[in-house]
Amino acid sequence: MFKSKHFEYYRTASVLLIALLLTFIIISFVSGQPLHTIYIFLYEPISSLSHFGNVVEMAIPLTFTGLALALLFKMNMFNLGAEGTFYFAGLMASFIAIRISMNGALHPLVCIMFGGIVGAAISAIPGWLKAKWDVNELVTSLMFNSILYGVGQYLLNYKLRDSAAYQTASFKFESTAVLSKLIPGTRIHTGLIIVIVCVILAHLFMYKTRWGYELRMTGANREFAEYSGIKTGRVIIYVHLLAGLIAGIGGSVEVLGMYSRFQWNALPGYGMDGALVAMIAKNSPIGVVGAALFLAYIRVGADMMSRYSDVPSEMISIIQAIILLLVSADQFLKFWKNRMLLKEAQKHA
Repeated sequence: MFKSKHFEYYRTASVLLIALLLTFIIISFVSGQPLHTIYIFLYEPISSLSHFGNVVEMAIPLTFTGLALALLFKMNMFNLGAEGTFYFAGLMASFIAIRISMNGALHPLVCIMFGGIVGAAISAIPGWLKAKWDVNELVTSLMFNSILYGVGQYLLNYKLRDSAAYQTASFKFESTAVLSKLIPGTRIHTGLIIVIVCVILAHLFMYKTRWGYELRMTGANREFAEYSGIKTGRVIIYVHLLAGLIAGIGGSVEVLGMYSRFQWNALPGYGMDGALVAMIAKNSPIGVVGAALFLAYIRVGADMMSRYSDVPSEMISIIQAIILLLVSADQFLKFWKNRMLLKEAQKHA
């Protein structure tokens, strides 16, 4: 029996199913072999260890940014600064990986923590402005994305660039700074362990600590939280710090796990994708894992589809747009929720 308290899970599942069905309908119109194309889209991401490894590799950065934004969205803060934070923290971790030599596992840990601290410091600025003067966090975070990208490109081109490289890229990282691979035949790296630890800690923080309770109360009703004695300004700042730390660690892990030198000449896009992940997960840290894996799965499927069929990979943009529109539509399936509530009320009357 369906229960109203599980309505959001049903709604999210319906959104994903509708998005996929609409995608299949579009494929049937544009492809000469629609069934074969759909088969490639659904099966290829799990057809081999290396292909499934691609899904996991892509899910790691999506989980980091989705987790960071889930904390902010749970507090009703629509901050999209994870994009710039992820990028700039990766650059700062690269700086340590290039300029400082260390032995053993200490080197990547220092790089990652430095990137995380930089990310926390960056994210704290929009948080402080929001807490102090109620400055719109969406505006400041988007402006910071542009600023961080510009500063990052300056540092890359004039301080870290290897002129002998075939493209605009930094000098190579010290070999001790690169994250080791976990599974032979794939590029899955030890960042997978780090992101799992972050998810568990974020879940415990949100649902098992006083600070997490304050976060949820502030997000549900800031005025009521203040009347209850919660210092909401302080909550806003420390949640921004924590979100920036997670996004910064994510950027550092992605750079050290997937590359031998820093070579992002544009914002990687993981911050914006993280917003979609957080929305699909309904701001649940555990749910972020499933949402990130789903998004990574359909992206790898779209890439394989463009290689082995006559449908371009841009089809993924249609799927994401449909998901975003339906997930963000508060009225979608609300009539069903009202019917569920009515039945439960009649049952207990």
